[in-house]
Amino acid sequence: MDNFTSESTFFLMGFSTVPELQILHALVFSGMYLAALLGNLLIITLTTQDPRLQTPMYFFLKNLSCLDLCLISITVPKSITNSLLNSNTISFFGCVSQVFFLLLFDTTEVSLLTVMSYDRYVAICHPLRYKILMSHQACVQMAASSWVSGGLNAILHTAATFSVPMCGALDIHQFFCDIPQLLSLSCSYNIGEIAVILLSLVFDLGCGVLIVISYVHIFIAVLNMPSKEGRAKAFSTCLPHLMVVTLFLSSGIFAYLRPLPKSPSIFDLVVSVFYTVVPPTVNPLIYSLRNKDMKMALRRLKISAVL
Repeated sequence: MDNFTSESTFFLMGFSTVPELQILHALVFSGMYLAALLGNLLIITLTTQDPRLQTPMYFFLKNLSCLDLCLISITVPKSITNSLLNSNTISFFGCVSQVFFLLLFDTTEVSLLTVMSYDRYVAICHPLRYKILMSHQACVQMAASSWVSGGLNAILHTAATFSVPMCGALDIHQFFCDIPQLLSLSCSYNIGEIAVILLSLVFDLGCGVLIVISYVHIFIAVLNMPSKEGRAKAFSTCLPHLMVVTLFLSSGIFAYLRPLPKSPSIFDLVVSVFYTVVPPTVNPLIYSLRNKDMKMALRRLKISAVL
């Protein structure tokens, strides 16, 4: 058993050590990070300044954009810096911080996506009760509950993951401190973290079931609408959210349920990119391209900037 202490250093072995490929990786990640920053900051600006977007749906969308900004900032800047400096190290406390904040924002986002599906369900299936059920106080409580669930999950995972000493070379075959990779370094079977992972899986599946139930009711209600314009408007607000949920949950659950291969593979890197980097980058595009209200708000912002 090696002497594993808080002074230990982890080695992120995710991407190539070839200088040309490191530069390519830094350029690609820099482009995605810049796109995520601009897209999510634009949504935050529009939903904050435009008076017509002061509704529960856009309140939650603003929260989602804030989460996406935080989520991508946990892993990508460090990975870009390592590539540019030809370094692959991360300190013990840096690794602990990555695990904690990644799980905080991941779990909060799952909870928030569930709340957003409930918001769409109430808006379409119970429009007359919408203002009562989705009052500002209720929205704040739902958003706060999402953050609390994320915080509790992050504390449990972080404490359990680093409660067991780690042996051998502290090589993590990812571009960030990933829990499955950290578990493979444990000197003994980490029963505590396995139990926490199972609890998290139950939580994620529970959220997934609630989202599916909400959308079953939504689609039934939409298909029964007599107005073609009403159906089109309902689908334009629901389909983007459903696409985001599917991308985020499917890639994340697959990454944690898939057994670690005996040797590192590019496939594992691609999967991790899909649940840590891709959602924050494409979410603004998904929500803005199919949303007429967002397009109109962007036009009004451009006009006010010119004047």
